Amino acid sequence: MHRLILALALFLTAPLMAELPPSAYEAMQAKAPEFLEVEVLSVGVKPSEAPNEKKITLTARVGKTFRSASGVGEGAIISITYSEVARPTGWVGPGRVPILKEGDKKVAYLEKGPKPNQYLPAAGAMTFQQF
Repeated sequence: MHRLILALALFLTAPLMAELPPSAYEAMQAKAPEFLEVEVLSVGVKPSEAPNEKKITLTARVGKTFRSASGVGEGAIISITYSEVARPTGWVGPGRVPILKEGDKKVAYLEKGPKPNQYLPAAGAMTFQQF
């Protein structure tokens, strides 16, 4: 009987995915050096060298600057780069940064990248959403 209960428990919990708690995302957003409103001008999706990975490049115009350690201002054209990895069903871990569409207007929690006008997501799956 114990084996049946254990097998049932494993079967029912297998498809569940663990996500970070909201407080973790709120903390990342609060610490993000850049808090901007952006409009996506173009979206580039390219395969990566790694299997199941895509390289994402968003070109965006800054609409509003709420907070900026780099001094980026309204009207600036920036590049937001990140990777997306396809995970198998049942994978446990934090959510993915969404791939936005051309014309989307979103808030963005970012950090300065190594290249000029390059920025990186600073709040994981909640980079382009506000709590």
